[in-house]
Amino acid sequence: MNRRDFLSAAGLLAAAGTVSGLVPGCTGKKDGLTVSDQYDTDVLVVGGGPAGVCAAIASARMGARTLIVETGNCLGGMATKGLVSPFMTCYDSAGERMIIRGLFEEILDRMVARGGALHPSGIRHTTPYSAWITAGHDHCTPFEAECMKRVLDEMVAEAGVQVLFHTQFVQPVMKGNAVRGAVVLTRKGLEGVSAKVVVDATGDGDVAFRAGVPCEFGNEALGKVQPCTMFFHINNVDSARLEADVQAHLHEFRKVDGVSYRALHWRVAEAEAAGKWDIARKSVNIYKCVRDDEWAVNCSRVTNIDATDSASMTAGEMAGRKQVEQLMLFFHEFVPGCENATLMSSGSILGIRESRHVKGEHVLEAGELIDSVVPDDSILVASNSVDVHGGGKSALSTTYTTIKGNWYGVPYRSLVPVEVDGLLLAGRCLSATSDAAGAVRVMPPAMAMGHAAGVAAALAVKGGLAPRNTDPEAIRKELLAQKAFLG
Repeated sequence: MNRRDFLSAAGLLAAAGTVSGLVPGCTGKKDGLTVSDQYDTDVLVVGGGPAGVCAAIASARMGARTLIVETGNCLGGMATKGLVSPFMTCYDSAGERMIIRGLFEEILDRMVARGGALHPSGIRHTTPYSAWITAGHDHCTPFEAECMKRVLDEMVAEAGVQVLFHTQFVQPVMKGNAVRGAVVLTRKGLEGVSAKVVVDATGDGDVAFRAGVPCEFGNEALGKVQPCTMFFHINNVDSARLEADVQAHLHEFRKVDGVSYRALHWRVAEAEAAGKWDIARKSVNIYKCVRDDEWAVNCSRVTNIDATDSASMTAGEMAGRKQVEQLMLFFHEFVPGCENATLMSSGSILGIRESRHVKGEHVLEAGELIDSVVPDDSILVASNSVDVHGGGKSALSTTYTTIKGNWYGVPYRSLVPVEVDGLLLAGRCLSATSDAAGAVRVMPPAMAMGHAAGVAAALAVKGGLAPRNTDPEAIRKELLAQKAFLG
């Protein structure tokens, strides 16, 4: 069954057609499905994760009526619901200059002022805050998810963003080859949203895919997708004992055939010998948090998950929680200082590294990042390394390539999908190869992408232009005025 036949059978084409006239307040019924109480806005942002919330704030601050829809009950996505922590580096590759700024920096500063984050200027590589990792981990940012939730609530309210939680994107509303809104599922039922520009910040490229933009899933040449992780946080840790144990073994850190032997790999070996370890990792990435006894754990490895498939995600999240339970037993039995550690919480969503890559006017390639290319239409610069989990010979291995210069640029063209107008991309669904996306999928670049997409959307609305016809230099000028750094 092709995509159109599926949507027709589900009644979604009829539902979308009901609102295709974009008349505020329209109500229609077809085959038992009702679309009513239409929202009318300038910019619709689909997805309230790190990229989406920055897009919404930026758009609204520039005077565009902005609506953001989010399936969960808070903003922040992987940073809040997923408990992914810390933020990876926002500095240049030399660790000398903060280069991801703008809205990211404002959010960060607000959290620091509330005691809910540590500023990255004081967080260096090869320390407990960076999981004692050197490459790519200089100037990480420990933060608290609960603090971030409140900061984002306040910032969208101040900007005048209309927020709808518990709202699922169903289908774009098309006018010719342009997206002009969406059908969404709220607690009331199916409702229509008309918009002049839509920002796809779903992570999985749901809007673009359903609008007919060409996409690739994972690394199609290799036929695989990067593994997922269920993040979790623990507290009641005797951090002095844990840190002393790792410090005594720092000289043993190494990588063999793409497999990292880093923090606690000697304890993992003990657990393996005792028959109490079957996770596809040889070490434990454990990051010290804002509070002295709290640590974020990035260790579970869930493979072969399709983030666009509910059954696959269900299996993945159950598997992730099972691994969290196993890891807690490991901490209690094998890790000094963690005998009485408490599981604070596991992520309410599985940490997804990769799903769809939407084809845009420019497909970002890993070579451009490694060679530190900065295109003329760059809307952010970053230094994050090309990090492909499971990219070697097995699920255990990772390919990790640092860049040659201080930073590289992400062009505006990578946020503009081919073939479809009225649509922008933000976050890990940007137009990039699988390997290149492995660098910029992390949260600081995603937030900078969202900032740029929000600015571009507002400028497009103001100028009555399609996003692809909006002047990149005007976008860059506005970003600079909003304290972004572009090299």
